[in-house]
Amino acid sequence: MAHSLSPMPRGGRTSFRQIADSFLSQPGLPFAAVLSAERIERIFAKHGGLFGLNSIYSTAVMVWSFLGQVLRDGKEAACQSAVARVVTHCQQSGQSAPTADTGDYCRARAKLSEQALHEITCEVASELQTAAPEAWLWKGKRHAKLIDGFTFTMPDTPENQAEYPQPKSQKPGIGLPLARAVGILSLATACVLDAAIGPYAGKETGESALLRTILSSLLPEDIAVFDRYCCSFMMIALLQLQGTDACTRLHQKRRCDFRRGKRLGIDDHLIVWTRPECPTWMDEATYARIPATLELRELRYQVVEKGRRTKTVTIVTTLTDAQEYTTQDLAKLYGLRWNVELDIRHLKSSLNLGHLRCKTPEMVRRELWVSLLAYNLIRTTAAGAALLHNKLPREISFTSTCQYVLSSWMHWPCAATQPDAATQFCLGLLAQIASCKVADRPGRLEPRVLKRRRHGYKLMQKPRSVLRAELRKNCT
Repeated sequence: MAHSLSPMPRGGRTSFRQIADSFLSQPGLPFAAVLSAERIERIFAKHGGLFGLNSIYSTAVMVWSFLGQVLRDGKEAACQSAVARVVTHCQQSGQSAPTADTGDYCRARAKLSEQALHEITCEVASELQTAAPEAWLWKGKRHAKLIDGFTFTMPDTPENQAEYPQPKSQKPGIGLPLARAVGILSLATACVLDAAIGPYAGKETGESALLRTILSSLLPEDIAVFDRYCCSFMMIALLQLQGTDACTRLHQKRRCDFRRGKRLGIDDHLIVWTRPECPTWMDEATYARIPATLELRELRYQVVEKGRRTKTVTIVTTLTDAQEYTTQDLAKLYGLRWNVELDIRHLKSSLNLGHLRCKTPEMVRRELWVSLLAYNLIRTTAAGAALLHNKLPREISFTSTCQYVLSSWMHWPCAATQPDAATQFCLGLLAQIASCKVADRPGRLEPRVLKRRRHGYKLMQKPRSVLRAELRKNCT
């Protein structure tokens, strides 16, 4: 939702920077240099989303407060807790504090521009990716982009149900609104470069359809790594049109025959795919640009793990140079695709992206983008620690980084009054973060059982209103 930008009062730019510095630097965001006042002002002004320049609940304050909500969970993620943090900071800094009522806070939060949150999230990730040293890249020179989809639920409100309806297999009033998202993540930095959101079911709502809407986020010379669900002639052709390579698992409906094609090695050959008819979702102009054939490389390898069944994997790629990209190189590259599954798990478990809290579709999307922004900022902090201590960003624990950031949030020395103390505090914090390496636990085996019994409530099989009526009837 875009809001008109009211005329900035005299000294408004200075006032905005003072507000942003107060809430984004003094409380202690280690990524304050990334999420600077200049960046927030520039992007939100571009989308007409600057507001409250002379009030407590300004754009900068709401970005800071919303980030604090998504980075926390439980009672600390509530709007009342966010208001309490703003009140506490205002009292500590001698500013006029808002009331404890959450109404003003929620109305101000609803003014945040969804387009601005989207752009600032992608810009933070893009800048970190551009600055990545060669040691972080695949084979020291190529950016690999991991692609995968996920779903999330939201509160059961009429507005959410209208835009993101629950699955048809669930009875009305019992299920939850369900949305699908597809994300593009960097293998080097683990940041979310872009994402697309849509309903779980319906025409053009699948992972492939959503991915097509954000293909422009993939750059020439990038390598898109995705699973076999998106493996199709048209997807690979669209990627090649923009100069992006692909590495994907062969779709289960396609058969492979290594007796045909140009042999490159054992279970490794070049094949030719023929262009199918124009799909309904593609216009004639785009279809005319699609080549009649694609020369692709198809190879097969086996994954052998002690104590487990041997797994055979067949992948298709546009990286056809067998001398520069060996079978082992490509097998390792596709094996690294599993990192995107772990990244999505962090989003869902650590940042509670599995179930969002907002009650309207517009606020759900804002909450999603703020969660992705928070994720990218935590990854940026981990990348800074990795760079200082000669490690890779993915070697550092995301959860531990998030914990250290939150523990130091309100204790960060003010850079304006204590520059030396702030620098030492920052370096010490990054050293602690760098020491939290992701554990290497090969062969770990854990049964999927619970020892502690939770409350044995039954699953809801009827709408809540019906259950309430039954309870009243039984009580009378």
